[in-house]
Amino acid sequence: MKQTPLARAAFLLLSASLFLGFHAQAADPVIPEGVKFERGIEFSNIAEQHLQLDIAQPEGPGPFPAILCIHGGGFRAGKRESYDALCLTLAQKGYVAVTITYRLAPAFPFPAAVLDCKAAVRWMRANAAKYHIDPKRIGVTGGSAGGHLAQFLGVTAGVKEFEGEGNLEQSSAVNCVVNFYGPSDLTQSYGKSVDAAEVLPLFFGGNLEQKHREHIVGSPLYWINPNAAPTLCVHGTEDKYVAFEQALWLVDRLKASAVEAELLRLEGAGHGFKGADLEKAQTALFEYFARHLKP
Repeated sequence: MKQTPLARAAFLLLSASLFLGFHAQAADPVIPEGVKFERGIEFSNIAEQHLQLDIAQPEGPGPFPAILCIHGGGFRAGKRESYDALCLTLAQKGYVAVTITYRLAPAFPFPAAVLDCKAAVRWMRANAAKYHIDPKRIGVTGGSAGGHLAQFLGVTAGVKEFEGEGNLEQSSAVNCVVNFYGPSDLTQSYGKSVDAAEVLPLFFGGNLEQKHREHIVGSPLYWINPNAAPTLCVHGTEDKYVAFEQALWLVDRLKASAVEAELLRLEGAGHGFKGADLEKAQTALFEYFARHLKP
């Protein structure tokens, strides 16, 4: 499909805001023709935290495949609005796209963010008729911390300790994952990431020595099984925040478990993409979701 100016602008915004040590709020995007957009819908209320989402829908009866977008920010920052523009572009391409707020560290350490992401998937299924979602075709994407959370959804379907609250009659499983430079083994991040020693103790309530078990339990790599969701990892070889080897480990383990997995290796790219790397990442995201979620 030919890329529209809005689609290009959306992905430029996405690349600029995907966890670069901070997560700026996006400016109000232009709503394209043929797309409905709603902001600030509450999907969960845990610990008096009224969590909200923004949703973009194609006009028409559907049902449409759906994509959950999870922002980055080191588990401690970031805003769902940074994905509004991408959601609008995805809606133009025939998806219902959702971006969510989740609880942040240190006030809410692991697994709070995981519980919230799973609650969002269940909300999507519980409200499938209202928003014209096909509950059998739900994908997830995210960058850095958001990539980690997206990947966690892909490998922990049915694990009760991560389900949390809300619409528990629904499944939190996803059909596929597009993971932009999300860490897979947080026990191996110290000393290989410029900010792991600052970020991870906030996320887990202690460092690797103090919370070793939590670092293992919180690493998607150790939850991989043959029922994991098909996954595309997109990672730069010169990433200083999440080492490229994290993607290699993840893809190798998925393949060893007979799970479909792909790695788009961006030579020389860092934590966030631009230029030709940005174009490759954009194309890969759209093509992967089309291949796995379109009938």
